[in-house]
Amino acid sequence: MTPFPLQRGQHGEPIRDLQRRLGAAGHNPVGAEAGSFCSSTETALQQFQEARGLHASGVCDEQSWLALVEAGWKLGDRLLVLSAPQLRGDDIESLQRALNHVGFDCGRPDGILGPATIRALTDFQRNCGLNADGICGRKTVHMLDVLRRQSGSGPGVASVRELESVRHTTSLHTLRIVVGQFGGLSSIGRSVARALRQQGATVMSTDEYDATAQAAAANRFGATIYIGFEASPNVCADVSYFAVPSFESVGGRSLGAHLVRQLDGVLPIAPTLRGMRLPVLRETRMPAVLCSVGPVRDVVDATGALTTAVVDAARMWGDAPLPVPSD
Repeated sequence: MTPFPLQRGQHGEPIRDLQRRLGAAGHNPVGAEAGSFCSSTETALQQFQEARGLHASGVCDEQSWLALVEAGWKLGDRLLVLSAPQLRGDDIESLQRALNHVGFDCGRPDGILGPATIRALTDFQRNCGLNADGICGRKTVHMLDVLRRQSGSGPGVASVRELESVRHTTSLHTLRIVVGQFGGLSSIGRSVARALRQQGATVMSTDEYDATAQAAAANRFGATIYIGFEASPNVCADVSYFAVPSFESVGGRSLGAHLVRQLDGVLPIAPTLRGMRLPVLRETRMPAVLCSVGPVRDVVDATGALTTAVVDAARMWGDAPLPVPSD
Protein backbone atom coordinates (compact mmCIF):
# COMPACT_ATOMS: atom_id res chain seq x y z
CA MET A 1 0.00 0.00 0.00
CA THR A 2 1.09 3.58 -0.68
CA PRO A 3 2.20 5.25 2.59
CA PHE A 4 0.22 8.50 2.86
CA PRO A 5 0.87 11.34 3.01
CA LEU A 6 3.47 11.74 0.28
CA GLN A 7 5.28 15.03 0.69
CA ARG A 8 8.38 17.03 -0.06
CA GLY A 9 11.65 15.38 0.94
CA GLN A 10 10.49 11.79 0.49
CA HIS A 11 12.05 9.33 -1.95
CA GLY A 12 11.17 5.96 -3.40
CA GLU A 13 8.89 4.06 -5.74
CA PRO A 14 5.64 5.66 -4.48
CA ILE A 15 7.07 9.08 -5.45
CA ARG A 16 8.05 7.74 -8.86
CA ASP A 17 4.48 6.49 -9.34
CA LEU A 18 3.11 9.86 -8.19
CA GLN A 19 5.27 11.68 -10.72
CA ARG A 20 4.17 9.32 -13.49
CA ARG A 21 0.50 9.86 -12.70
CA LEU A 22 0.96 13.64 -12.52
CA GLY A 23 2.56 13.61 -15.96
CA ALA A 24 -0.26 11.48 -17.39
CA ALA A 25 -2.76 13.99 -15.97
CA GLY A 26 -1.00 16.85 -17.78
CA HIS A 27 1.02 18.18 -14.84
CA ASN A 28 4.52 16.90 -15.48
CA PRO A 29 7.02 17.78 -12.72
CA VAL A 30 9.58 19.38 -15.03
CA GLY A 31 13.19 18.69 -14.12
CA ALA A 32 12.33 16.47 -11.16
CA GLU A 33 14.60 13.56 -10.29
CA ALA A 34 12.62 10.35 -10.67
CA GLY A 35 11.51 9.09 -7.27
CA SER A 36 12.37 12.31 -5.41
CA PHE A 37 9.60 14.54 -4.03
CA CYS A 38 11.25 17.86 -4.85
CA SER A 39 9.90 21.39 -5.32
CA SER A 40 8.98 20.65 -8.95
CA THR A 41 6.90 17.65 -7.88
CA GLU A 42 5.24 19.73 -5.18
CA THR A 43 4.37 22.47 -7.69
CA ALA A 44 2.97 19.95 -10.19
CA LEU A 45 0.86 18.37 -7.46
CA GLN A 46 -0.48 21.75 -6.36
CA GLN A 47 -1.41 22.53 -9.97
CA PHE A 48 -3.23 19.21 -10.26
CA GLN A 49 -5.06 19.75 -6.97
CA GLU A 50 -6.10 23.26 -8.00
CA ALA A 51 -7.34 22.08 -11.40
CA ARG A 52 -9.16 19.20 -9.73
CA GLY A 53 -11.03 21.33 -7.22
CA LEU A 54 -9.12 20.00 -4.22
CA HIS A 55 -7.24 21.88 -1.52
CA ALA A 56 -3.91 22.80 -3.16
CA SER A 57 -1.70 21.74 -0.26
CA GLY A 58 1.15 20.24 -2.29
CA VAL A 59 0.86 17.15 -0.09
CA CYS A 60 -0.48 13.94 -1.61
CA ASP A 61 -3.02 12.48 0.80
CA GLU A 62 -5.33 9.59 -0.04
CA GLN A 63 -7.92 11.95 -1.51
CA SER A 64 -5.42 13.42 -3.98
CA TRP A 65 -4.07 9.97 -4.86
CA LEU A 66 -7.55 8.67 -5.66
CA ALA A 67 -8.13 11.74 -7.82
CA LEU A 68 -4.95 10.95 -9.75
CA VAL A 69 -6.10 7.36 -10.25
CA GLU A 70 -9.49 8.56 -11.50
CA ALA A 71 -7.84 11.04 -13.86
CA GLY A 72 -6.08 8.14 -15.58
CA TRP A 73 -9.31 6.68 -17.02
CA LYS A 74 -10.58 7.80 -20.44
CA LEU A 75 -13.99 6.84 -21.82
CA GLY A 76 -13.61 3.57 -23.70
CA ASP A 77 -10.63 2.33 -21.67
CA ARG A 78 -12.77 -0.19 -19.77
CA LEU A 79 -16.26 -1.66 -19.61
CA LEU A 80 -18.44 0.41 -17.31
CA VAL A 81 -20.93 -1.65 -15.32
CA LEU A 82 -22.75 -1.16 -12.01
CA SER A 83 -20.73 -2.77 -9.24
CA ALA A 84 -20.06 -2.61 -5.53
CA PRO A 85 -18.08 -0.59 -4.66
CA GLN A 86 -19.17 1.77 -7.42
CA LEU A 87 -16.68 2.53 -10.16
CA ARG A 88 -15.20 6.05 -10.19
CA GLY A 89 -13.20 7.89 -12.79
CA ASP A 90 -12.97 10.55 -15.45
CA ASP A 91 -14.34 8.07 -18.00
CA ILE A 92 -17.57 7.90 -15.98
CA GLU A 93 -17.75 11.69 -15.76
CA SER A 94 -17.35 11.82 -19.57
CA LEU A 95 -20.17 9.27 -19.94
CA GLN A 96 -22.42 11.31 -17.66
CA ARG A 97 -21.67 14.55 -19.52
CA ALA A 98 -22.47 12.88 -22.84
CA LEU A 99 -25.73 11.33 -21.61
CA ASN A 100 -26.89 14.62 -20.11
CA HIS A 101 -25.93 16.47 -23.27
CA VAL A 102 -28.11 14.26 -25.51
CA GLY A 103 -31.07 14.42 -23.11
CA PHE A 104 -30.74 11.40 -20.82
CA ASP A 105 -30.70 12.67 -17.24
CA CYS A 106 -28.20 10.80 -15.09
CA GLY A 107 -27.85 13.57 -12.52
CA ARG A 108 -24.79 15.69 -11.86
CA PRO A 109 -21.57 14.51 -13.57
CA ASP A 110 -19.79 13.36 -10.42
CA GLY A 111 -17.70 10.57 -11.93
CA ILE A 112 -19.43 7.90 -9.81
CA LEU A 113 -21.21 5.06 -11.63
CA GLY A 114 -24.45 4.75 -9.65
CA PRO A 115 -28.01 3.58 -10.41
CA ALA A 116 -29.12 6.91 -11.93
CA THR A 117 -26.33 6.75 -14.51
CA ILE A 118 -27.15 3.13 -15.33
CA ARG A 119 -30.85 3.98 -15.82
CA ALA A 120 -29.95 6.84 -18.17
CA LEU A 121 -27.47 4.62 -20.02
CA THR A 122 -30.05 1.83 -20.44
CA ASP A 123 -32.64 4.30 -21.74
CA PHE A 124 -30.09 5.66 -24.20
CA GLN A 125 -29.20 2.19 -25.45
CA ARG A 126 -32.87 1.26 -25.85
CA ASN A 127 -33.61 4.46 -27.81
CA CYS A 128 -30.63 3.86 -30.10
CA GLY A 129 -31.49 0.22 -30.85
CA LEU A 130 -28.50 -1.09 -28.90
CA ASN A 131 -28.57 -3.98 -26.46
CA ALA A 132 -30.08 -2.29 -23.39
CA ASP A 133 -27.88 -4.06 -20.85
CA GLY A 134 -26.68 -1.01 -18.89
CA ILE A 135 -23.06 -1.82 -19.76
CA CYS A 136 -21.04 0.87 -21.50
CA GLY A 137 -18.73 -0.66 -24.09
CA ARG A 138 -17.29 0.42 -27.43
CA LYS A 139 -20.57 0.40 -29.39
CA THR A 140 -22.27 2.59 -26.81
CA VAL A 141 -19.32 4.98 -26.66
CA HIS A 142 -19.30 5.28 -30.46
CA MET A 143 -23.05 6.00 -30.63
CA LEU A 144 -22.78 8.59 -27.86
CA ASP A 145 -19.93 10.30 -29.69
CA VAL A 146 -21.91 10.44 -32.95
CA LEU A 147 -25.04 11.88 -31.31
CA ARG A 148 -23.13 14.34 -29.16
CA ARG A 149 -21.43 15.83 -32.24
CA GLN A 150 -24.85 16.24 -33.88
CA SER A 151 -26.63 17.81 -30.91
CA GLY A 152 -24.93 21.20 -30.77
CA SER A 153 -24.09 23.00 -27.55
CA GLY A 154 -26.10 23.54 -24.40
CA PRO A 155 -26.01 23.16 -20.63
CA GLY A 156 -27.31 19.57 -20.59
CA VAL A 157 -30.39 18.16 -18.94
CA ALA A 158 -28.79 17.82 -15.47
CA SER A 159 -28.07 21.56 -15.31
CA VAL A 160 -31.59 22.40 -16.43
CA ARG A 161 -33.10 20.01 -13.87
CA GLU A 162 -31.03 21.43 -10.99
CA LEU A 163 -32.00 24.97 -11.97
CA GLU A 164 -35.68 23.99 -11.92
CA SER A 165 -35.33 22.25 -8.55
CA VAL A 166 -34.27 25.49 -6.81
CA ARG A 167 -36.49 27.89 -8.71
CA HIS A 168 -39.26 27.95 -6.09
CA THR A 169 -38.92 29.80 -2.80
CA THR A 170 -39.61 28.17 0.54
CA SER A 171 -39.28 28.99 4.24
CA LEU A 172 -36.83 27.94 6.91
CA HIS A 173 -39.62 25.89 8.53
CA THR A 174 -39.82 23.58 5.51
CA LEU A 175 -36.07 23.02 5.10
CA ARG A 176 -34.39 19.73 6.03
CA ILE A 177 -30.82 20.67 6.86
CA VAL A 178 -27.80 18.51 7.62
CA VAL A 179 -25.04 20.21 9.61
CA GLY A 180 -21.73 18.36 9.48
CA GLN A 181 -18.26 18.93 10.88
CA PHE A 182 -15.01 17.02 10.41
CA GLY A 183 -13.34 17.47 13.78
CA GLY A 184 -12.32 20.42 15.95
CA LEU A 185 -15.51 22.39 15.36
CA SER A 186 -18.10 20.35 17.25
CA SER A 187 -19.16 23.35 19.36
CA ILE A 188 -19.93 25.31 16.19
CA GLY A 189 -21.80 22.39 14.66
CA ARG A 190 -23.96 22.02 17.79
CA SER A 191 -24.62 25.76 18.00
CA VAL A 192 -25.67 26.05 14.35
CA ALA A 193 -27.88 22.94 14.51
CA ARG A 194 -29.57 24.14 17.70
CA ALA A 195 -30.24 27.62 16.29
CA LEU A 196 -31.67 26.23 13.05
CA ARG A 197 -34.01 23.95 15.02
CA GLN A 198 -35.15 26.89 17.12
CA GLN A 199 -36.06 28.69 13.91
CA GLY A 200 -38.23 25.76 12.81
CA ALA A 201 -35.96 23.82 10.45
CA THR A 202 -35.69 20.02 10.61
CA VAL A 203 -32.03 19.40 11.35
CA MET A 204 -29.69 16.42 11.54
CA SER A 205 -26.13 16.76 12.85
CA THR A 206 -23.24 14.52 11.87
CA ASP A 207 -19.59 14.50 12.88
CA GLU A 208 -18.48 11.45 10.91
CA TYR A 209 -14.83 11.94 9.98
CA ASP A 210 -15.34 10.28 6.59
CA ALA A 211 -16.85 12.54 3.90
CA THR A 212 -18.53 9.62 2.14
CA ALA A 213 -20.31 8.66 5.37
CA GLN A 214 -21.53 12.24 5.90
CA ALA A 215 -22.79 12.46 2.32
CA ALA A 216 -24.57 9.12 2.60
CA ALA A 217 -26.26 10.24 5.84
CA ALA A 218 -27.42 13.49 4.21
CA ASN A 219 -28.76 11.59 1.20
CA ARG A 220 -30.67 9.13 3.39
CA PHE A 221 -32.10 12.02 5.43
CA GLY A 222 -33.47 13.57 2.24
CA ALA A 223 -31.84 16.90 3.10
CA THR A 224 -32.79 20.08 1.31
CA ILE A 225 -29.32 21.51 1.93
CA TYR A 226 -26.06 20.41 3.55
CA ILE A 227 -23.79 22.80 5.48
CA GLY A 228 -20.41 21.45 6.56
CA PHE A 229 -17.52 22.83 8.61
CA GLU A 230 -13.88 21.85 8.19
CA ALA A 231 -11.12 23.11 10.48
CA SER A 232 -7.87 24.54 9.12
CA PRO A 233 -4.72 25.28 11.16
CA ASN A 234 -4.12 28.34 8.99
CA VAL A 235 -6.04 31.57 8.59
CA CYS A 236 -8.72 30.38 6.21
CA ALA A 237 -12.30 31.27 5.24
CA ASP A 238 -13.28 29.33 2.12
CA VAL A 239 -16.91 28.53 1.31
CA SER A 240 -17.02 25.79 -1.33
CA TYR A 241 -19.79 24.30 -3.47
CA PHE A 242 -19.71 21.49 -6.05
CA ALA A 243 -18.41 22.41 -9.49
CA VAL A 244 -16.57 20.69 -12.33
CA PRO A 245 -15.70 22.21 -15.74
CA SER A 246 -18.97 21.04 -17.32
CA PHE A 247 -21.35 21.55 -14.39
CA GLU A 248 -21.90 23.51 -11.21
CA SER A 249 -24.47 23.16 -8.48
CA VAL A 250 -26.64 26.25 -8.93
CA GLY A 251 -28.27 25.80 -5.54
CA GLY A 252 -24.92 25.22 -3.86
CA ARG A 253 -23.42 28.33 -5.40
CA SER A 254 -26.43 30.38 -4.31
CA LEU A 255 -26.23 29.07 -0.73
CA GLY A 256 -22.48 29.70 -0.71
CA ALA A 257 -22.96 33.27 -1.92
CA HIS A 258 -25.44 33.97 0.89
CA LEU A 259 -22.97 32.52 3.41
CA VAL A 260 -20.07 34.59 2.09
CA ARG A 261 -22.11 37.77 2.44
CA GLN A 262 -23.30 36.98 5.95
CA LEU A 263 -19.89 35.78 7.19
CA ASP A 264 -18.06 38.88 6.01
CA GLY A 265 -16.69 40.57 9.13
CA VAL A 266 -17.33 37.51 11.32
CA LEU A 267 -14.24 35.44 10.48
CA PRO A 268 -10.56 36.47 10.78
CA ILE A 269 -10.43 37.19 7.03
CA ALA A 270 -13.03 37.92 4.38
CA PRO A 271 -14.54 34.65 3.09
CA THR A 272 -14.15 33.54 -0.52
CA LEU A 273 -16.52 31.46 -2.65
CA ARG A 274 -15.02 28.54 -4.58
CA GLY A 275 -16.37 25.91 -6.93
CA MET A 276 -14.69 22.68 -5.77
CA ARG A 277 -14.81 18.91 -6.23
CA LEU A 278 -14.28 17.96 -2.58
CA PRO A 279 -15.73 14.54 -1.66
CA VAL A 280 -18.62 15.67 0.54
CA LEU A 281 -19.74 18.16 -2.14
CA ARG A 282 -19.34 15.58 -4.88
CA GLU A 283 -21.34 12.85 -3.16
CA THR A 284 -24.26 14.79 -1.67
CA ARG A 285 -27.31 14.95 -3.94
CA MET A 286 -28.65 18.25 -2.59
CA PRO A 287 -27.17 21.77 -2.72
CA ALA A 288 -24.20 21.61 -0.36
CA VAL A 289 -21.49 23.89 0.97
CA LEU A 290 -18.34 23.25 2.97
CA CYS A 291 -16.92 26.05 5.11
CA SER A 292 -13.15 25.60 5.59
CA VAL A 293 -12.21 27.93 8.44
CA GLY A 294 -9.32 28.61 10.76
CA PRO A 295 -7.47 29.02 12.96
CA VAL A 296 -9.78 26.98 15.16
CA ARG A 297 -9.47 29.07 18.34
CA ASP A 298 -10.39 32.31 16.57
CA VAL A 299 -13.31 30.68 14.77
CA VAL A 300 -14.66 29.07 17.94
CA ASP A 301 -14.42 32.42 19.73
CA ALA A 302 -16.78 33.79 17.07
CA THR A 303 -19.32 30.96 17.46
CA GLY A 304 -22.24 33.25 18.33
CA ALA A 305 -21.81 35.60 15.39
CA LEU A 306 -21.02 32.73 13.05
CA THR A 307 -24.17 30.89 14.10
CA THR A 308 -26.32 33.95 13.45
CA ALA A 309 -24.71 34.39 10.03
CA VAL A 310 -25.37 30.77 9.02
CA VAL A 311 -29.01 30.87 10.14
CA ASP A 312 -29.55 34.14 8.25
CA ALA A 313 -27.92 32.67 5.14
CA ALA A 314 -30.15 29.57 5.29
CA ARG A 315 -33.24 31.76 5.67
CA MET A 316 -32.18 33.95 2.76
CA TRP A 317 -31.50 30.90 0.60
CA GLY A 318 -35.02 29.66 1.30
CA ASP A 319 -36.38 33.05 0.27
CA ALA A 320 -34.18 33.25 -2.85
CA PRO A 321 -32.61 29.88 -3.78
CA LEU A 322 -31.48 31.05 -7.21
CA PRO A 323 -27.93 32.49 -7.48
CA VAL A 324 -27.29 35.83 -5.83
CA PRO A 325 -26.36 38.49 -8.43
CA SER A 326 -22.81 39.80 -8.24
CA ASP A 327 -22.26 43.27 -6.82
